[in-house]
Amino acid sequence: MRYAGILLPISSLPSPYGIGTFSKSARQVVDQLEAAGQHYWQILPLGPTGYGDSPYQSFSAFAGNPYFIDLDALIEEGLLKKSEVDTVDFGQVDETKVDYYKLYTNRFTVLKLACGRSRFDQTKEYKRFFSENEDWLPDYALFMAVKNANNGKSFQEWPLELRKRDPETLRKAKETYSGEIRFYCFLQYMFAFQWSSLKKYANDHGIEIIGDIPIYVSPDSSDFWAHPEMFQVDEDGRPKAVAGCPPDAFSADGQLWGNPLYDWSYHEKTNFSWWKRRIDHCLKLYDVVRVDHFRGFDEYYSIPYGSVNAVKGKWMPGPGMKLFRALAENPKVTSKSIIAEDLGFLTPSVIQLVKDSGFPGMKVIEFAFDSRDSGNYLPYNYPHNSIVYTGTHDNQTLYAWYDELSDDDRKLADDYLGLADVPRKEKTWQFIRLAMESVSDTCVIPMQDYLNLDSWARMNHPSTTGGNWCWRLRKDEFSDELASKIRRLTKISGRLAQRNTK
Repeated sequence: MRYAGILLPISSLPSPYGIGTFSKSARQVVDQLEAAGQHYWQILPLGPTGYGDSPYQSFSAFAGNPYFIDLDALIEEGLLKKSEVDTVDFGQVDETKVDYYKLYTNRFTVLKLACGRSRFDQTKEYKRFFSENEDWLPDYALFMAVKNANNGKSFQEWPLELRKRDPETLRKAKETYSGEIRFYCFLQYMFAFQWSSLKKYANDHGIEIIGDIPIYVSPDSSDFWAHPEMFQVDEDGRPKAVAGCPPDAFSADGQLWGNPLYDWSYHEKTNFSWWKRRIDHCLKLYDVVRVDHFRGFDEYYSIPYGSVNAVKGKWMPGPGMKLFRALAENPKVTSKSIIAEDLGFLTPSVIQLVKDSGFPGMKVIEFAFDSRDSGNYLPYNYPHNSIVYTGTHDNQTLYAWYDELSDDDRKLADDYLGLADVPRKEKTWQFIRLAMESVSDTCVIPMQDYLNLDSWARMNHPSTTGGNWCWRLRKDEFSDELASKIRRLTKISGRLAQRNTK
């Protein structure tokens, strides 16, 4: 089977509240995806954003982002009054950008009103939700409550008794911050309830959700705080080494991500129980899970803690197929339920791991046209078992990428696609057509490329902070006309969703 989908983050959806939510607008997107003949809706990680507003640096590997809770739904349920919402500045002035500062400053104040004891009762459904998520939710809620009490500081800067989880100190903290703990549990319940409803709506309309998870957890996360034994730490609970990437042609210093590294020997002794819980949790949230930085399961780059850059790092062996054989004990984990993000420099062992796992890897059209390269990234080399993208959230938009190509690379692309006489505004669609007509089983196109948007709509510039993760779709921009155009191309590429072929 051949499939098609669109990459469109929840944060990028239209909304009167400064950021996309699980709202009626989200259901309208589902309707348009169905009209466009798509099978997949790919999103970015749904976790609460931390440093730099990045969804890849979350306070929890299990929690959901409270920003995505639909306020209109809370108004309809009587948990909020419209007047309470209408007076708040969520950064609505520019409908094309998310203003994370205003969200951080103002949104939680409104949500706390909805959580008031006179408005929200802990129903049987809520108690069941808490029970079903007891392995992570209490630690996360306490973590956030204590974090707020410490002015948002990283847990590594908390008082020693809290940082090292002294039992008596934790008991007192639970009593002192019981209201905040209740609030963060409420947020997770509302997130889960609303997301489950939206996902069901999508599935009922023939749309499957591709989710996304980072391989690592944030250095400031409840996961690291509550379970330091899972990571490479010293006697004081500090990381011995952190994650990143080595120096290359793009960065002389490499990339210093700072995430704690897993103690894979510990995970193997537990038969990878934490990873089993994590993937099972994800497969309840999503239909398919894209795992970021898949090569880290083969070898991971280890940088001494405290380094100012990634120059002194070294490659270390990962768990390899031991992890995936353990995950396969869950019948939901199949070759169709995981996507391996295998971009970048790949060693023979990484390539073999992807092959042995059976998971499809990724191909990116923007990587194909390098006049200095032998052509390994050109589409005629793609395997069937792969997901092709024009670009990802980390890449430039197609329109801007084409303008930024060197003269030699642009000539290669023009010759390959026969673009010499194609009007400039139509060239983006020729690259989309190239991806759609490739042999890859699945093709996913970022919404910015379908809209032919310039560099201002880029989602993320890797290794930078500020100004990322902000792009938003304008209301009615995913028009009937655009859906019809996408549907025509999807059909002639043999990717039309089965329920839409009648």
